Amino acid sequence: MDFLILVLFIPACFALNMIPGPNNLLSMANAQRYGFKYAVGAGIGRIFAFVVMIFLAATGLATALYASETIFLTIKIIGAVYLFWVAFKLWNSKISEVEEQKEHNNSIYLLAKQEFLLAAGNPKAILIFTAFLPQFIDANQSSGSQFFILGATFLLLEFLAISVYAIFGVYLRNWFSKPNMKQLFNRFCAFFIGSIGISLLIERKV
Repeated sequence: MDFLILVLFIPACFALNMIPGPNNLLSMANAQRYGFKYAVGAGIGRIFAFVVMIFLAATGLATALYASETIFLTIKIIGAVYLFWVAFKLWNSKISEVEEQKEHNNSIYLLAKQEFLLAAGNPKAILIFTAFLPQFIDANQSSGSQFFILGATFLLLEFLAISVYAIFGVYLRNWFSKPNMKQLFNRFCAFFIGSIGISLLIERKV
């Protein structure tokens, strides 16, 4: 792959990674509630969902899925409903539940599962891999190796974005040290996650 293409790809890709979408907001909320380790560990679920999407994009299946009105609408509805569920849980979470979840052996697994489902149910993520990545593919070279390099770079930058949002969430713990302020922050994140769910439902496929 041409080095110049990577130089152009990395800043454009990282800008996408840093967009405050539902997963990034969830990482920030998880870090504020449970700590950096829990937020970053949960982010692995999102990474796994994107690995699947990159594989589908490389094999051309993602394009077929995105082109199908029925499948796209189904993914969009399921994704929006799950966003509403996450927002509802976050809105109604009790601060006393945080310590209980920390003591639960499978808490990181459960948070990672939540991140995975949130990413998998977002049709905009499919659009990134079907419309954004192919723009940096050179048709005169092997597309498989190029998808691998671009996909691996995307995942590394996504993990960096997860860490940045988690650090920001940990930093906010000092600002929202009181229980009522923590609840306010959780509801702030819940509001925006729910708003993204609404926009997902009303937005048309381009």
